[in-house]
Amino acid sequence: MDNWAGLLPDFGIILILLLGVRQFRTPRGARAGNFLAMLAILCAVILVLYRHPISNYALVTIAVLAGSAAGWGIAMRVSMIQIPAMVAFQHGAGGVAAFLVSYIELSRNSMHLTGVAAVSGIIGLIIGAATFSGSMVAGGKLANKLKQAPTVLRGHNLLLVLIVICIAIVSAVPFYSGFACLCQYAIALIILSIILGVVFSMRIGGADMPVLISFLNASAGLAASFCGVVIDSKLLTACGATVVASGSLLTIMMCRAMNRSLLNIFKGITPARPQAGTPVQADTGKQKQVVAPRAGDPFEDAVEIIRKARTVIFVPGYGMAMAQAQFQVVSLYNKLEGLGKSAKFAIHPVAGRMPGHMNVLLAEADLPYEKLCEMDAVNDEFKDTDLCIVVGACDVVNPAAITAEGTPIYGMQILRAHEAKNVIVFNMDTKPGYSGVENPLYRQDNAVLLLGNAAETLDKVLKADLA
Repeated sequence: MDNWAGLLPDFGIILILLLGVRQFRTPRGARAGNFLAMLAILCAVILVLYRHPISNYALVTIAVLAGSAAGWGIAMRVSMIQIPAMVAFQHGAGGVAAFLVSYIELSRNSMHLTGVAAVSGIIGLIIGAATFSGSMVAGGKLANKLKQAPTVLRGHNLLLVLIVICIAIVSAVPFYSGFACLCQYAIALIILSIILGVVFSMRIGGADMPVLISFLNASAGLAASFCGVVIDSKLLTACGATVVASGSLLTIMMCRAMNRSLLNIFKGITPARPQAGTPVQADTGKQKQVVAPRAGDPFEDAVEIIRKARTVIFVPGYGMAMAQAQFQVVSLYNKLEGLGKSAKFAIHPVAGRMPGHMNVLLAEADLPYEKLCEMDAVNDEFKDTDLCIVVGACDVVNPAAITAEGTPIYGMQILRAHEAKNVIVFNMDTKPGYSGVENPLYRQDNAVLLLGNAAETLDKVLKADLA
């Protein structure tokens, strides 16, 4: 009974954390949810310090202040377009914390560890180090410091298997040697795990970043849970398990949205490049002819289409984020609503470079949350919609996903923008998206392409007479 009474503060903190997470269902609630989550973390820090008094307050205070200042400085400088890269970096930081804690506990208590604690420490060290390096690769791709396309080495699968075998062998040796020289083995495990994270992540392309981000979120939580076991912290174990559960569910949702298995994504399919002049045509169900764009001035055509449209669906994509055009997009939405037109937004689950990327950008521009529609809820409406406005999206509206067998996007669920009566595309160019598959939507006779920087083009549209 005394043990259970001692865990009441832990349960209280976990309850506050879960209440905060529950608020993330809406943008307005998410703000309160963030404060509740921060309160839970603060309470957890206070509880840990109460249970384990520190001897060198000066050193700890300096470390906390330095870390807080660095975190605050980075957060204030990061723009919305850099948020995915920062999220990947944060996952990597969680992995670093996990493998450092595991290493310290394994090195200082090597002769007194129980079997469960030793196994947990080694697993936490491996997962933490792999999460760190994998997150750095993901962050580099998201920040455009590394190339977006998958990097596939010769014998990539075999190399991964060999690294895993080496990790398993090095992990097993200490149990046969009575934990002698555990520090040296732990360092070897860290190096091997870092290599594993790099080799694993490098062959995942930019289009699959939402899945990788949510997976790394789960792996960081898993590493934290094993750390909780090795330091005998039920609170850390429970909080880490919560992160594992949420990250795993999000990963499953992302895979379902792409109609692909997790294993298929982690294989890192090399994009297939169709031959120039042989575009893939998809059956749109309305027998629309795929021809060259309209012969008139595309801008004037677009303005005239917008004038006549009564129902409009916006489809944002990563290009909107790159152009930072969310403010112009929302301004156009407000203008159309003011003219008595019905407008809404269709959000593909994997649009952008992390889960919820489009939602965050549009919320920053003060778009009403109820105007954001999930793919399953809005897809049947395209065929009865006068106008679909695509802003910086390619793969998520590519009808080639319906029939182009053997391509990376085949079978992926898309937003059926091609079924709308008219389509206006605000894209930088007509090049394929990250999948490398040409988009036949651009050549449909009901499509108007306004190429160039989306923010600048939308500014011109906003200045036009749309009444």
